[in-house]
Amino acid sequence: MSATIRLKRFGTKKRPYYRIVVIDKQAPRDGKTIDELGYYHPIEIEEKQIVFDAEKAKAWIAKGAIVSDTVRRIFNKKNFTIK
Repeated sequence: MSATIRLKRFGTKKRPYYRIVVIDKQAPRDGKTIDELGYYHPIEIEEKQIVFDAEKAKAWIAKGAIVSDTVRRIFNKKNFTIK
């Protein structure tokens, strides 16, 4: 099983919000998750848009989880760099 850190979509049409999750690479986008790291609300004000647990993210990356491009950009907005 290879894990991926990616977004899981919630909300209604034209009012999305996302959870940053660790999920099996082959699972569907909104499928069963392994762990939740935080959330991303693109409609909220700038300070409340992104919340995540950096320690959990580091632990999953150390275990070999692959970070999606979108989540990588979200992490970079919060100055959380990935090696």
